[in-house]
Amino acid sequence: MKGRIPICSLLFFTPLKKNVEVGVEMEITRRFHSASKKYILVDADSSGLSSKTGRKSCKSEKQLENEKSCTFSFLINSCGLSPELAVSVSERVLFENTEKPNFVVTMLKNYGFSQKQIARIVCKRPKILMCKKKTLLPKLEFFQSVGFPMAQLANVIARDPTLLSRSLENQLIPSYNFLKSMLLTDDRVAIAMQQSRRISRQHPTKNIAPNVAVLRELEVPESCIMLLLTHHPETLVEETDVFKEAVKKVLEMGFDPLRSTFVLALHVVAEKTNRRIWDQCYETYKSWGWSKDDVYLAFRRHPNCMILSQNKISRTMDFLVNNMGWDSRIVLSCPAVLLLNLEKRIIPRCSVIQVLSSSGLISKEVKLSVLLLPSEVRFLEKFVTKYEEEVPQLFDVYKGRIGLKDL
Repeated sequence: MKGRIPICSLLFFTPLKKNVEVGVEMEITRRFHSASKKYILVDADSSGLSSKTGRKSCKSEKQLENEKSCTFSFLINSCGLSPELAVSVSERVLFENTEKPNFVVTMLKNYGFSQKQIARIVCKRPKILMCKKKTLLPKLEFFQSVGFPMAQLANVIARDPTLLSRSLENQLIPSYNFLKSMLLTDDRVAIAMQQSRRISRQHPTKNIAPNVAVLRELEVPESCIMLLLTHHPETLVEETDVFKEAVKKVLEMGFDPLRSTFVLALHVVAEKTNRRIWDQCYETYKSWGWSKDDVYLAFRRHPNCMILSQNKISRTMDFLVNNMGWDSRIVLSCPAVLLLNLEKRIIPRCSVIQVLSSSGLISKEVKLSVLLLPSEVRFLEKFVTKYEEEVPQLFDVYKGRIGLKDL
């Protein structure tokens, strides 16, 4: 009978390996039938010829059934995917036998990749299962030969599997050599590669090297350049014209190129995503009564205060202003407190101060830098242990076991 029929309309499903439970297999079969309906429809007659072109379809219905079955089983049993993910991934890759996929998975395991990392890689880039040996192996061999920590490499590739599809000679080797010459250790190179996917996607001579040269012309210390390259490499991948404009802006704001805050400010100003967040932060601070000069002062003292979420800023400000009774501008003395955890650090320590001040043991006007920045050990020595005789339950207040009303 002529008409439009689904290529992959499945009547049967090849059983999975024994380690998949029968109930799961039945569920997969149901989803498998459902997923098959998404595939392309073709016009065909009983001879398998297209009614429009007179040519045979590329693959028979039975072939595609077998490929789907084979792919499904492999994704679950060998790659560790859930049935739900297997449905999604099988829409992007199909194979009729497991020779290539088996080689790829075995190779990754031999180089120290965990099952979870392999699953992440396959989900992000399913077609990696069909890559040839000469495409993948030389890249892994290169990183191993230079002493790159393979556990770190597995993390990098799990985050960005496209690394294995890039040219070894034109991208990976030049990028690695440049980063190693700057950062000196493979651990730092690995951190940089994890921080930015773009850093190994382009030849270093395109943007990174010219941007580093701009910083060196300003006599920015190598330690500061290393800080930027290790933790914020995305900044140095920006187009050089954009980068130079950001440098100019940061200099106009009064930052000293010889200090680390210069490169931290550059990270905030240069990157496109951060520039959008800046505008949101600016409006949030103004809503709490800050002037433009206040915002810029806070930025000069701690640049990262301008790349926080609006919710993070407002929740911290709300507690300090409405719970502690302080003016919002108290934060200007130590903007770094805005980056601290509200529930785990700010509230417990401020609760201790409320008890001590209400008891007349200390003044409530404690410097934020003294209250919130020291380590827990130092804080406990200065504000809890010291007053345990006067307020025996102070440590319980700090730990949140009792409230202020319970004292």
